[in-house]
Amino acid sequence: MKRVLLTGATGFIGRACIEPLLARGFEVHAVGNARQHDAPVTWHRFDLLAREPAALVSAVAPTHLLHLAWYAAPGKYWTSPLNLAWVRASLALYEAFVAAGGSRAVMGGTAAEYEWTSGTFDERTSSLRPATYYGTCKHALEQIIAADAKARSFSSAWARFFFLYGPHEYPERLIASVIRELLQDKTARCSPGTQQRDFIHVADAAVATVALLDSSVTGPVNIASGHAVTVKSLVELIAAQIGKGHVDLGALPGDPIPVIRAATHRLRDEVGFSPEFDHERRLRETIAWWREHMA
Repeated sequence: MKRVLLTGATGFIGRACIEPLLARGFEVHAVGNARQHDAPVTWHRFDLLAREPAALVSAVAPTHLLHLAWYAAPGKYWTSPLNLAWVRASLALYEAFVAAGGSRAVMGGTAAEYEWTSGTFDERTSSLRPATYYGTCKHALEQIIAADAKARSFSSAWARFFFLYGPHEYPERLIASVIRELLQDKTARCSPGTQQRDFIHVADAAVATVALLDSSVTGPVNIASGHAVTVKSLVELIAAQIGKGHVDLGALPGDPIPVIRAATHRLRDEVGFSPEFDHERRLRETIAWWREHMA
């Protein structure tokens, strides 16, 4: 029996991973603030920042760990001191999992670990020089886990997420905020939108992450589409599908980095997941979700 301990299970990415985990035959033990999913999952209310995880891990006896919990409040997480607290909590969870006989761990990283010059970012060749406290803490955790896993011959991987959107996203984030403003027939204020970014729908990112967990691939793996599109093009797709409100491109400052794109050969060739990048369909689904939940 494959039994996974999923942290951050009520978060943006974590909740999207539940169905793919069940589809792959995992018994899911979810850690979150409250039960927020109707699937057959065992829920555990447990504050990883306040309590030692050994008792939880011992009680669940997971074979797999998918650790996605972290502080992610928009505009705050880049500099929050909670980043260091999550490094400590994540290391304690990892140590408890290994000590309890767990066999494989995957943890959530970020594209902000890379040195953000313009271009395509490869897990094995691109410079890792994060410019933010958030990126630095994530990268430090990845380095410690990788070194320990190598010393123990333990199976671990690092899911490095790029630009996600979809249901349950923070309302203040780009795609969600544009959708919400236009659905209310208001003006969505944006940058000029000429910067190209590698966006992927959270449901596709979740399937990729679970595929990584269920594989033997180790080390960092980019979770992305492998295709960069302009922010302007996505905003215009949203506006065309909603058909009301107004987009003010250029109302906000532009981003100085022209292109951020992920190399996805590890995800495709080693994990065996072909990324989805049908933004027209995925945006339509996301708009429908927001329309329902705003009502």
